[in-house]
Amino acid sequence: MMFDIRERAKARLAGMAHIAALMLAFAGLPELASAQPLTLGQALMLARDSDVGLAASEARIEAASGALRQAGVSPNPSVGVEVENFPRSNLNTPFHRAEATLFYQRTIERGDKREARINASRADLEVVRLRRIVRALDLFQGVETAWNEAVAAEASVQTAADQLALAQAFQEEVRRRVEAARDPLFAGARVDTQVIQAQIALDQTRLVADNARRALAAYWSNPSDQPLDVSEFEDTEAKLPALPAQSVDLALLEAVRETADTQIAVEQSRAVPDLTLRGGVRYLEDGRDLAFVVGGSLPIGVYDTNRGKIERAEAERLAADREIASARLARVRDTVRLQARIAANAAEANRIQAEVLPKAEETVALVRDGFNRGGFSYLDVMDAQRALIEARTRRIEVLKAFHTDRAALNRLAASHADLISNEETRP
Repeated sequence: MMFDIRERAKARLAGMAHIAALMLAFAGLPELASAQPLTLGQALMLARDSDVGLAASEARIEAASGALRQAGVSPNPSVGVEVENFPRSNLNTPFHRAEATLFYQRTIERGDKREARINASRADLEVVRLRRIVRALDLFQGVETAWNEAVAAEASVQTAADQLALAQAFQEEVRRRVEAARDPLFAGARVDTQVIQAQIALDQTRLVADNARRALAAYWSNPSDQPLDVSEFEDTEAKLPALPAQSVDLALLEAVRETADTQIAVEQSRAVPDLTLRGGVRYLEDGRDLAFVVGGSLPIGVYDTNRGKIERAEAERLAADREIASARLARVRDTVRLQARIAANAAEANRIQAEVLPKAEETVALVRDGFNRGGFSYLDVMDAQRALIEARTRRIEVLKAFHTDRAALNRLAASHADLISNEETRP
């Protein structure tokens, strides 16, 4: 056990060293950071190694392991001394006829109490271990969702910057037309307003993106301006994770039910009274003789039969059975819902990219060309640019929803379970 603890300590130190190296790279080497953007996998590992709650779960595993070792221990025997007929009222012979007994006493457990305790402690250990895994998977889902928020915010910054660039370019064109008296003065004022609004929108999206990056980096307590790898955000063709026949959440509920079963056995065993045996040697002062004495006791199960605790354990097992049935149905519902939404969002994002954006970009180019030749008004150009920005914004929203649902599906499928150490994921 000490060896296991040392190995875990070494692994923890290695993880902290990895975090420190990445923090140094992010904070002190901006040129290297820009060349090597942070990936989702790196973010998951950073969060895993920095989470104090997961370390607390490891301590709970150690506690449950200690309880399992203690469960196999038998009750301690006892030794004692009894002195009778001492002192006497006759002061001349105070020890006359005194008797002293040295005895050894032991409790014999009945009803398979020891085996029931061991099974219950082993079931408790399995519950703690599975809760450790579930907590890690919940952490990974939170990190993946925060990652999607941050990457979507970065994409929104780019869209807002493109919008500002279009507005500024159009501003120059309108300004030349106003100076040439080809457009009224209010056209220039309106375009100036559009540029100001685009600048405000860009500033706001930058603020949102900065907050999203900080929210993501808070999982490992290292806020930074490290760029993010957006390649995964654009990918909608990756194969969806296959759900295992037995999810970790269902395994946890079944372990809880197993704990309830073993607790029933524990309470039933406690209803069986234990036998106490005693043996010893008695010394008789009168005659200076020695005698062996034996004895025993067995409680009579008249009042306390532990029935209430047995019924409580049975009710907890029934509740666990119903929770398992409910969780199975919820898993099916969530899987169908997420898969349908993921497919729909992927299809919409791909069609916007392949069909809408090229047409919108072409429309902007054609309208601006026609505007320069006097064939369209500045309102037509503004409408075309607005349609292009709205299409780009819609695609970002769809991709964000796609990856948020994918993160939830990854949670159901335990897709990132390989990032948890083998000690924690062993069957």
